[in-house]
Amino acid sequence: MTESAVHPALWPAPRASGAVDATVTVPGSKSVTNRALVLAALAAEPGWLRRPLRSRDTLLMAEALRAMGVGIEEGVGPDGSGEAWRVIPAGLHGPTTIDVGNAGTVMRFLPPVAALADGPIHFDGDLRSYERPLNGVIDALRVLGARIDDDGRGSLPMTVHGGGALDGGPVSIDASSSSQFVSALLLSAPRYNQGVEVRHTGARLPSMPHIRMTVDMLRAVGAQVDEPETGGEPNVWRVSPSALLGRDLTVEPDLSNAQPFLAAALVTGGRVTIPDWPERTTQPGDALREIFSAMGGSCELTERGLTFTGSGRIHGIDVDLGEVGELTPGIAAVAALADGPSTLSGVAHLRLHETDRLAALTKEINELGGDVTETADGLHIRPRPLHGGTFHTYDDHRMATAGSIIGLAVPGVEIENVATTAKTLPDFPQMWTGMLGA
Repeated sequence: MTESAVHPALWPAPRASGAVDATVTVPGSKSVTNRALVLAALAAEPGWLRRPLRSRDTLLMAEALRAMGVGIEEGVGPDGSGEAWRVIPAGLHGPTTIDVGNAGTVMRFLPPVAALADGPIHFDGDLRSYERPLNGVIDALRVLGARIDDDGRGSLPMTVHGGGALDGGPVSIDASSSSQFVSALLLSAPRYNQGVEVRHTGARLPSMPHIRMTVDMLRAVGAQVDEPETGGEPNVWRVSPSALLGRDLTVEPDLSNAQPFLAAALVTGGRVTIPDWPERTTQPGDALREIFSAMGGSCELTERGLTFTGSGRIHGIDVDLGEVGELTPGIAAVAALADGPSTLSGVAHLRLHETDRLAALTKEINELGGDVTETADGLHIRPRPLHGGTFHTYDDHRMATAGSIIGLAVPGVEIENVATTAKTLPDFPQMWTGMLGA
């Protein structure tokens, strides 16, 4: 059966008939899976990646690494305890072409890896990927000794002419449009002859939890990292050259992908449990516990997982989402159903994500009868009675889940191209209807 047959162009978002009461097992984190794949590919010995996310973005990463010579075997773990990938490092080589799709982690994390390859590595992707900034990575790699052909665009398509090694050293970048610029350089830094010192020189750096995740994962495989949060110089990260260890890593559930299901409890006054929610994590999605509680719910973290319970009322919120920008679409959807206005700030960088998320959310919620206005760095949302209509996704997975949240309370909402959720959350439509007991 074709994908279009499974997910028609317009998907009627199910309306909740009452309070949700469900346990939803969320697949592994995309952010952790793709960082782990890069680090395992650069290690000095094979490693295991347990419970990896299988989605468009992670499969693109795996295929790209395979194209450069890395062995990635999919199967079960050594103890037979579920799906695991065996990553076998090898000499990186070209020539080859890598399809990044529209995955920020693939288009930004892999050019620094390709600089270590022997031969040219060409990068291409979806049309939207041409519009997403890569200049922070491209310019930095040139300073560090790489040769890159991008015709001066600072974006895809481009070719990295790998020389088998890279000098590395100090580099200054403006990563205010994406924290992935910093993570991209840090992940490959241990393999550079001098390591790397990355200095951020621009405005506020967004999505800091993702940089913390990168640092924690580097340290877990033996890298030495000096960074601001452990007494280092502000906005400076130093990674020393070293061999990386092959590890046996279990991927956490993707907490950002848990957002729509927690939102369902808030919107319907119900209860949703997400198993295996970690007690400690660098994932931005962990902030949902505090944010959604402030909007009218309550949560309890036990050995079973996180249980979130809605109160039957949704309150507006004034919140700076600069560190957790990817949560903005789902929070905006809930805010459109609240009993008072909301202001979401600190997320100007979302204009450069899979789509211009601020413009898209404004247009789509307003076309359902809402009252959303863009600000310089976010959204102001005044709740209004909403009606049905088509909710366009712009090939953005988080737009699709945002529209589905609204559809819980508003009859007649149809999601255009719900299949785009396969980017990070395979089987979302089935998971959604299963949560509702359909």
